Amino acid sequence: MKYISAEQVYGIGYPAVVEALKQAHCGDVPITETALLQHGEGEERQSFLALPAWLPGEIMGVKMVNVLPGNEDRHGLPNIQAAYQLFDGANGRPTVAIDGTALTYVKTAADSALAASFLAREDARTLLMVGAGGLGPHLIEAHCAVRPSIDRILIWNRTDRRSHALAEQLMSSGVEATAVTDIEKAASEADIVSCATATFDPLIHGAWLTPGTHLDLVGSFTTDMREADDEAAARSTIFVDTRWKTIGETGDIDGPLASGAITEADMVADLYELSRGTHPGRTSHDEITFFKNSGGGHLDLYVARALAEAFGNHDG
Repeated sequence: MKYISAEQVYGIGYPAVVEALKQAHCGDVPITETALLQHGEGEERQSFLALPAWLPGEIMGVKMVNVLPGNEDRHGLPNIQAAYQLFDGANGRPTVAIDGTALTYVKTAADSALAASFLAREDARTLLMVGAGGLGPHLIEAHCAVRPSIDRILIWNRTDRRSHALAEQLMSSGVEATAVTDIEKAASEADIVSCATATFDPLIHGAWLTPGTHLDLVGSFTTDMREADDEAAARSTIFVDTRWKTIGETGDIDGPLASGAITEADMVADLYELSRGTHPGRTSHDEITFFKNSGGGHLDLYVARALAEAFGNHDG
């Protein structure tokens, strides 16, 4: 059996992963399911998920992932820890094991970047990253890969220490980045607002968003988690990565649906429709676009397949 390391996963590059995801969304849709176990309450709640996905006759895979808030502070490890296993779709033989934590970061960031390639303005210059955890630098890199016009990065985090650390990390690699404390001002200045937090109370208010903004919501993966308020949804044209993985599973969609701020008809397209060209994406310069990144095992399988094709011939 082969093994693909974190170094190899990160080394493939976001342009290649985004293109692989786009092409995959033009093909068959995998059979997929999510099993979720949780322990604890509020922002300290721990989650253990299993995400199998299967393209019958071709390939199957499963990711086992833990989300442990506070892991970075307590143990110096990312909050997300995961393992991934691919199987031959014809005979069921285990074929490739992949570093699941790296796969999760790359898949999640590429999911948002693929959406931004359709939804963010082509002249976007300022990106606000809300959340300076493990996903932050990957989301920044992925967004910049599809919108190379970005030349200003703002970083907000509840803990200033982390936003400054991420800004310094980016600056050392030649990226113009600034840690900010006024999230309202930063959101009003940003062309793209990307959120990757574990918040249960909305951090982004629709009233702050200026015409032409693209809002990318990544962090909320349960119905009681929220990163943006109802007004943000009501003011926006709403897109999701998949309809089946979004409704009933994420508070950033279920919240405004429950309040009546939006209806299911307001979700105008998902990544399958965008990738296949059945919806054009952004239709005007001043349109506010809202994308809910809900993830899912199908995305892990798509990226794992691309990694296996690129690196699967190397023994780990």
